[in-house]
Amino acid sequence: MHPTRRDSFLAASSLLVPAFAEPKLLLSTFQVEVTIPIGHPCMGGGIAPAKEIVDPLFAHGFILRGAGKPVAFVAFDWCEIRNGAYELIRKNVAEAIGTEPVRIMVCALHQHDAPIPDIEAQELLEKYKAKGAVCDLGFLEKTAIRVAEAAKRAMAEAKPITHISTGQAKVEQVASNRRYLDENGKVQYNRMSASRDPKIRAGEEGTIDPFLKTIGFWNGDSPVLGLSAYATHPMSYYGQGGVSADFVGLARKRRQAETPGVFQMYASGCSGNVTAGKYNDGDPANRVLLADRMHKAMVAAWKDTKRVAIRDVSFRSEPLKLEARKSAGFSEDELMTRLKNDAKPFGQCLAALGLSWKHRVESGRAIDVPVLDFGSVAILLLPAEAYVEFQLAAQKLRPESFVLVAGYGECGPGYIPIERAWSENDGNLSDWCWVEKGSEKRMLDTMDKVLKSRLMRGRQAGEVCV
Repeated sequence: MHPTRRDSFLAASSLLVPAFAEPKLLLSTFQVEVTIPIGHPCMGGGIAPAKEIVDPLFAHGFILRGAGKPVAFVAFDWCEIRNGAYELIRKNVAEAIGTEPVRIMVCALHQHDAPIPDIEAQELLEKYKAKGAVCDLGFLEKTAIRVAEAAKRAMAEAKPITHISTGQAKVEQVASNRRYLDENGKVQYNRMSASRDPKIRAGEEGTIDPFLKTIGFWNGDSPVLGLSAYATHPMSYYGQGGVSADFVGLARKRRQAETPGVFQMYASGCSGNVTAGKYNDGDPANRVLLADRMHKAMVAAWKDTKRVAIRDVSFRSEPLKLEARKSAGFSEDELMTRLKNDAKPFGQCLAALGLSWKHRVESGRAIDVPVLDFGSVAILLLPAEAYVEFQLAAQKLRPESFVLVAGYGECGPGYIPIERAWSENDGNLSDWCWVEKGSEKRMLDTMDKVLKSRLMRGRQAGEVCV
């Protein structure tokens, strides 16, 4: 690392303690391009397919060894990864690094000019010769292999990890809730990522998590990895076929250029009901503006860094079972009829995605809700388009810890709303939500179990418990 940059990182650290005499934890990082080909569907067939590559898409990952079998965290610059596609990627990576699929924490960033792979949904569309398509299965299979190979290669270049750091900073004028009260005090749910109506942008900011959180992994006094997360839909403008990691990708790229030798990763938090709509009217110039605001928070979060020696680390996962939606339009027969007969290709895609999730639920396969836990620091992965209230709840469940929440894990359920959204007729739940009412309690109960069931065995100072 350049001396001046190294000095700045050391100045950011509030605690300097000796490294372990012998490394007990090893960290590997990797990056692999996962850009879709021209013509590939974007957002599950809901918008224009890829027409140009504005900037390439990547999967960024780290592998942690020394806490039982290896644990990996992989963030894709994709819109979503669902059902069989999610299992395929986890299986391939797990086999490549010698661990179990449950220990592969995979999430998507959720920009819309990006793919949504779902194996069964695509197979159904092809079986019934539908006009719609959600993904290219051949591309998915090849990409899963390449990501696994990149993870395996990374294992040979591991670095010792002795310390972990935390920092956070408020992000100014990016996130806003879809729900707001209009000038007449009426509840509205119509604030999208790009909101051109001045009255919609004038509404209150609503419920958000205002902080970008950053976790750092260190080898003694040298930073190795920075993982940042923030809860918002990461779109400035989209839908014209311009494949991009959008403003969060730009901010991450800029941060990486500033910190050579420190691997930079980004994950979207729980932001099913959070967009940039209050601060974005869809003008393409806003992409850079929003990226600047994100980058500013990333820099500030690192300056806020508090660093401590790693004393223990554990990995846990709890199964989550959500019901398939039963309301009108979501029965097996209704979805199958829509798949075969809907005049709109996207309508066929929505039906196929709904059937894929329904069949998963009927098979009894649960969703894994994992946490990588360092005691005072925890990385929690939640599924799908969970509403931001779940992220805020996770932090309250462990008030003594710095909890970084990544959303968009297993994305099969679509939106996972809080109960109030149902009672207030949240219009966003009309089609991209495949779960039944009552999901809020199931989510909270599972989060409570996984966050509060830390191993309580006796630990000696500096011991790594597994």
